[in-house]
Amino acid sequence: MYTKFSTKLKEKYQGKVYKIPISIDTTCPVRDGSISKGGCIFCGEKGAGYENGDCKESITKQINDNLDIFVNKYKAEKFILYFQNFTNTYIKLSTFKDNILEAVNVLDNVVAVSISTRPDCIDNDYLSFLKEVENKYHLDIIIELGLQSVNNETLRKLNRGHTLADYIKAVLMIKSYGFEVSTHIIASIPYDSDEDIIEAAKILSILKTDSVKIHSLYVERNTILGKMYLDGKIKMLSIEDYVRRVVLFLENLDENIAVERLVSRVPKEEDVLFLNWDRSHWVIQDMILDEMKKQNTYQGKKYNIYNKGLLDKFK
Repeated sequence: MYTKFSTKLKEKYQGKVYKIPISIDTTCPVRDGSISKGGCIFCGEKGAGYENGDCKESITKQINDNLDIFVNKYKAEKFILYFQNFTNTYIKLSTFKDNILEAVNVLDNVVAVSISTRPDCIDNDYLSFLKEVENKYHLDIIIELGLQSVNNETLRKLNRGHTLADYIKAVLMIKSYGFEVSTHIIASIPYDSDEDIIEAAKILSILKTDSVKIHSLYVERNTILGKMYLDGKIKMLSIEDYVRRVVLFLENLDENIAVERLVSRVPKEEDVLFLNWDRSHWVIQDMILDEMKKQNTYQGKKYNIYNKGLLDKFK
């Protein structure tokens, strides 16, 4: 029904692959005043990372601390080093190089390095260095871009500080180096419409993003969004609307794009005001799959029709 990221990893690397999260001491241009202050309205003080390490600890220690967990709990055989939190290219190039080189020299069974960043924090100097790393260490490079919405007005309301054009520019630049792109989309933003979700799927497909993470919008207490939620200034979508939007997104998404997740996952200890309609992410995932079965649909069904174009009837 949809292309699972985990399946693609297993097929590509011939084993069970897991991401080891790494946190570095960095921030974002919407936090430090370069673009604005306060961060994205949904982002807390810890950033948007899941299973974050302590950025004050060395990268080597973070990797080693997580290693036992992933090997013993998840039976991982190979690893992706995942620079996860905030904007990991928003640092001096020399520091960026030190971070990457420290990470890739800790383990032998690493197959890729994944770097989470913003569409407006990509340039040729950083990508050229990553190309050197790819060639020297024989690793795949994955750049994760937080897009969240293709609607520029929505991006403004979220205080993202970038536009859709910035994302397109970043993807084209990254692809020119032969790197993989993973794109983050929030499917339950109240400011977005169904048409925005469909357009997002088509744009990601046309640009050939390699994978996508579909998130559900959750509300942390000490955030701008948290205050808006408590003040009644924003109304969250219903769970039924979320399921419907994810199905719309998937059937308009190229079937070759791997889907990393269908709904957000947040550590239980986080202080959240709203999270997944008080349902387990497994329950919501099953609801999405049940709805796809009910509609007799699948990933790429409508994109395949769209991709044919109007002139096919003359061929």
